[in-house]
Amino acid sequence: MLYIGIDLGTSSAKLLLMDASGQILSTVTKEYPLEFPQPGWSQQNPDDWRRAVLEGVPELLRGFDASQVAGIGCGGQMHGLVVLDKDDRVIRPAILWNDGRTAEQVDYLNNEIGKEQLSAWTANIAFAGFTAPKLLWLREKEPENFARISKIMLPKDYVNYILTGVHSCDYSDASGMLLLDVQHKYWSKEMLSICGISEGQMPQLFESYECIGTVKPEIAKLLGIPETVKVCAGAGDNAAAAVGTGVVGEGGCNISLGTSGTVFISSEKFGVDRNNALHAFAHADGGYHLMGCMLSAASCNKWLMEDIFKTTDYAAEQSPITLEKLGENHVYFLPYLMGERSPINDTNARGTFLGMTMDTSRADLTQAVLEGVAFAIRDSVEVARSLGIEISSSKVCGGGAKSPLWKTILANVLNIRLQCLESEQGPGMGGAMLAMVACGEYASVREACEKIVRVASTVDPDPVLAAKYEKRYQQFRKIYPACKQLFAEFAKE
Repeated sequence: MLYIGIDLGTSSAKLLLMDASGQILSTVTKEYPLEFPQPGWSQQNPDDWRRAVLEGVPELLRGFDASQVAGIGCGGQMHGLVVLDKDDRVIRPAILWNDGRTAEQVDYLNNEIGKEQLSAWTANIAFAGFTAPKLLWLREKEPENFARISKIMLPKDYVNYILTGVHSCDYSDASGMLLLDVQHKYWSKEMLSICGISEGQMPQLFESYECIGTVKPEIAKLLGIPETVKVCAGAGDNAAAAVGTGVVGEGGCNISLGTSGTVFISSEKFGVDRNNALHAFAHADGGYHLMGCMLSAASCNKWLMEDIFKTTDYAAEQSPITLEKLGENHVYFLPYLMGERSPINDTNARGTFLGMTMDTSRADLTQAVLEGVAFAIRDSVEVARSLGIEISSSKVCGGGAKSPLWKTILANVLNIRLQCLESEQGPGMGGAMLAMVACGEYASVREACEKIVRVASTVDPDPVLAAKYEKRYQQFRKIYPACKQLFAEFAKE
C-alpha cells in the first residue's frame, strides 16, 4: 500500500509518497505567500494550504497506482490561529507562529495570570507565538471577528478538515496552544475561560496516529484516490519530524542544527522543569516530549562566514581546525544573535565573543561559533537531565549536520553518540508513518520507526576530548549570567 505525508510549512507544502517499507517514491512542493500587513505581523490565507494540497496530491501520484493509497498524514507548522464561522468558512487570515503582535497579551498572561499558574494549567508559559495570546488579541482588536468564531483550529487541522470534514486536533499540536492541560490531555477550562471561548468551539482531540475519518467522496474524486483512504490526526511539525527520525519512547533525542536549533527529547513520562526553560508537550507516539528551541544555530555560522568573513566556502574555513585543536580554544561565543528562547528565555541576550587576544585567528573564531552553539544545545540537554531523563545518544539532522567537524564537536560537548540518518525528510515522512499506524500497517509508532528509520553512520565521543570539553562547558555557562545585566542595560538604549 501507499501513504501520503504532508509537511505543511510556513512557505510551502511538501508532499511525499511512501511505500510501507519507508521508500520515498515521489515528492512535490507547492509554495504559497506570506502576508506581513504590519511590521512584526505574519499571516497566511488558509485557502492557499487547501489549494496546495488539492493540486499537489494528483501531481504526487502521477505515474503511480492511486488505488493503492491507504492513508494520509500531515505534520504542520504549529501555533497558528485558524478561526471558522458557523458555516465553516475562514473568518480572517491565519495568525502564524512567527507573528509578534501579541506582546501585551503575553505580558498579561505571564505577569497577571502568572507563569506558575499557567504552568500548573498547561505545563507551559506564554510566548508570543502561542495560540492563546492570539485569541486575546483577536477579542480585543477585532471583536466582530471574535464574535463569529464557531471553531478554532491549527493549520494542519484545517487541511485535515478539508479532506474529511472533521474538526480535529492532535495532542502534540494542541500542546503549543496554551489551551491544553498537557499532562491530562484535555482542554484547560481555566484557559478557555480566560480567552473567552467554550469547549464547543475547540476541535475534538486525538492521538496523532489515530484515524479521524476517511476522505470525503468529492475530495477523493478530485484527488483520484479511493474514498476508503484514512486520514490520521497528524502532529505538530517538530513531533512529526521526530517520528521521521525515530525519536520515540523514553530518552529518545533529536538535535536539529538548522537556521534555528532544536533539542527534542521524548519521554514516556510527563515532566516539567521548574523554570519552564523547555516546552513540555505531548508527543506523537502517545507519550510526551521536552523541547528546547534556540533561535540561532547554523545561522550563527552563516552570519560569521558570509556577513563577516565574506565567504561561502564553509569547508575551507573549517579545514584549519584540526583534531588536536578541539577542546583547546580559549575564545568563547554566546550564540544569541536574535536573543534566546531556550533555556534562558531572554530577548535581550546578544551574540558575544570573549577571550580574544592578539594571536586570535579566523579559525579560532569559527571554532568558537561551532562550539558556542554546541554548548548552548547542551544547556537545554542539561535541563532534561535534571528531570532524570537519561540521554546516551541522539539523532542529528539539519544543514549544520553536514559538517563532520561540527558533529565531532557536538558529540564530545554532549558526551553522547550521534546518529546520522539515511533519509531525512522531516515532518512529511513522520506524517506518512503516522498514517501507516492509523491504517494498521504497523501496530505502533515505535514499530514503524524501528522498521523504517535507518542510521547511516555514527559519531562517538572520545573520552579525553569529552573531558576537555567538560571543562570548557563549565566556563561557558558562567558567561551569560555575568553578562545578563549588561544585556538588559544595552536594550534600554
